[in-house]
Amino acid sequence: MGTRGPDPRDRQIAKRLRVMRLQRNWSQAELANALGITSQQVQKYERGTNRITAGRLARIAEIFEVSVMYFYGDNEGHPGSASSHVIAVEFDFLQTKGAMRLVRAYSRIAKSGTRLQLLRLAEDLAAD
Repeated sequence: MGTRGPDPRDRQIAKRLRVMRLQRNWSQAELANALGITSQQVQKYERGTNRITAGRLARIAEIFEVSVMYFYGDNEGHPGSASSHVIAVEFDFLQTKGAMRLVRAYSRIAKSGTRLQLLRLAEDLAAD
């Protein structure tokens, strides 16, 4: 019998927690204080090392003012759907070094024409 690893849903919840925290510009310490736990515990949650209990997940959803279902998958609630796979890939990207800096910088560009030019450049670079 092999060792048991984390359930894929636990990893998905962990990724979504990290993305939500980063989107809201919260540090791990700030979230930990709001939850009454240590920063190390938040770190373990985000890595998927420790599972998040149902009650704790409900509290996190309250803090970030989202539905608990946000952490389980797409709006349709089908974790195995194609759109859910795309979301997972996007979440993986958001955890790469510099990704949130890129997203924040993009969001600060005021001119829609400039945003469109940057988007087209990124799409051209990605096609190569």
